[in-house]
Amino acid sequence: MPRLDDVTRGRLLHGGDWNPEQWPEETWQEDVRLMREAGVNSVTLGVFSWSRIEPRPGERDFGWLDRLMDLAHDHGIGVVLATPTASPPPWMGRLHPDTLPADADGHTELWGGRQHFSHSSATYRRLAAAITEDLAARYAGHPALTLWHINNEYCTYDHGDEAAARFRTWLRHRHGTLDALNTAWGTAFWSQTYGDWAEVLPPRRTHYLKNPAQVLDFRRFTSDMLLECFTAERDIVRRHTPQVPVTTNVMPLWSGLDAWRWAEEQDVVSVDLYPDPDDPFGAQHGALVQDMTRSQARGPWMLMEQAAGAVNWRPVNRPKPRGLNRLWSLQAVARGADAVCSFQWRQSRQGAEKFHSGMLGHAGPDGRAHQEVRRIGADLARIAPHVAGRTVTAEAAVLHDWHAWWASDQEGGPSRAAGHAEILTAWHRALWRAHVTTDVAHPEHDLTGYRMAVVPRLHLLTDRAADNLVAYVRGGGTLVCGFGTGVVDEDDRVRPGGMDERLRALFGIRTLHEWWPLEPGATVETAGGLRGTLWSEELEPDGTADETLAYRGGELDGLPAVLRKGRAWYVSTLPEPDDLRDLLGRVAAGAGVRPVLNGLPDEVEAVRRGRLLFLLHHGRDEVAVDVPGTHRDLLTGATVTDRVTLGRYGVAVLAP
Repeated sequence: MPRLDDVTRGRLLHGGDWNPEQWPEETWQEDVRLMREAGVNSVTLGVFSWSRIEPRPGERDFGWLDRLMDLAHDHGIGVVLATPTASPPPWMGRLHPDTLPADADGHTELWGGRQHFSHSSATYRRLAAAITEDLAARYAGHPALTLWHINNEYCTYDHGDEAAARFRTWLRHRHGTLDALNTAWGTAFWSQTYGDWAEVLPPRRTHYLKNPAQVLDFRRFTSDMLLECFTAERDIVRRHTPQVPVTTNVMPLWSGLDAWRWAEEQDVVSVDLYPDPDDPFGAQHGALVQDMTRSQARGPWMLMEQAAGAVNWRPVNRPKPRGLNRLWSLQAVARGADAVCSFQWRQSRQGAEKFHSGMLGHAGPDGRAHQEVRRIGADLARIAPHVAGRTVTAEAAVLHDWHAWWASDQEGGPSRAAGHAEILTAWHRALWRAHVTTDVAHPEHDLTGYRMAVVPRLHLLTDRAADNLVAYVRGGGTLVCGFGTGVVDEDDRVRPGGMDERLRALFGIRTLHEWWPLEPGATVETAGGLRGTLWSEELEPDGTADETLAYRGGELDGLPAVLRKGRAWYVSTLPEPDDLRDLLGRVAAGAGVRPVLNGLPDEVEAVRRGRLLFLLHHGRDEVAVDVPGTHRDLLTGATVTDRVTLGRYGVAVLAP
């Protein structure tokens, strides 16, 4: 199977989306000249070019793309060639309204934006396959082609009639019979029992709460239908170019796709990453996404999109301050990326994204953002021979599952404030602040290679996953589990006792009497001084726990907030950030998990990739970092002994 290594060949890819069809052709020569000066060695072409390639049904215009492919190759720039199927041309929606998706209210989503396609439409799939076939046949032998990029940011939901028919087929495959479906969905409640498959619909607008098991299956179905669209195009380009890797860019921490399953179908795992430069923990958000993507890829991965400056879709879009783009680009490399690319090369002058920054912005080649892009290109070229293809080793894993996210994301639960992504982020942030490098793993994965595994929250836990966690602890692993885990099975059916009985035995819990969610801003305290937020639970221990930390005051006074039984810990609240960092840091130390460096300043992140040590300073004031021994900084060529000084958003890449 082709891999990212086949594209990089000892380099780090640097570049981004190039959309020259938006510009007069006389700008193209200037583009490639400036690209070479900026160290760009890879561009993505054709992402939103369907109407340019097929201006009218059945017609093909490849001449402009031929010239671009040749131009890139002549200047030593590889091409990531995209299928243009994320944004069908207006004629398709006008002539084939069945290709348009419908929202939960039954309203058709029309052309004029992007992603306006029904994943279940046979017509859309036929037309997408046809243009993919012609694109692959034309460029299969072109020397510029290095990678296939299928579609773009798959994210379309469809509640229309054709999707409803496909949903029923999908449900038949999953559940077999209508009786089994009724059992899985608990349709005896509210007189929802189905007597004919024709009665089964996507979860469209209802008078009151929807059936959460129906919603859960619909989210599974949507991920699967989009994956079918991806694999259909992937198989076409593979048939023409079996030696060329295939990828698609997913959005980070987006709830719509089961990215574990999607990663299994890609040669290269890619992600788009846009932390908010005004977020004081933007770097941690980046680290979480990078750890997750690296874990899905099981090795080097591709940062397909980031912003050189501001984006255009937040309420207020502030640019990246001087040095931040470089810092975050090198952070991605530190955490396993072998490609650092941006959207887009030349900032658009028209259209919905004209205020989204580009590598070559409205300020032109002399603009600060472009000058920083040039510096990034030089940095990547310096370190590439020493880092490309190397791995990042972690002794701790954070467990995450999209099905658990989908199941917990429902209106009728104990607390709408207890969001899966927010809790996942809080736990990863605590480990990041404790300077513990982590992978992200599925709860059914083999965890034996980790000294410590943490479960921020897995509302839905399969039998296989529960058995895996128990076996992990029995095998000598240290497990720390957050509240609300193991509440339901894979059909969103509440487990007897409100928590999986295997977990209760593992943690020393006899009875979970009640969930006690907290109002926003409310806290609970424990006898040990730990302060909890968001959630608490009325637990009765079974007397086998080795250590407990009790609630102090309030309704739960004297009952356990934290229990430890052997190597298994249960935390029934969300500790405040400093308390969670200290707790997980203490458990990690007991499990033999150590920070990369001791005594790191809070604003400095340290990551080892292969033999290299990356030091990333997320602050603005100069800071000194103790690094025992003598190293060479690959970015500057300087030799450093025992101490490194980092300025504003400074980075050092140290080789022994």
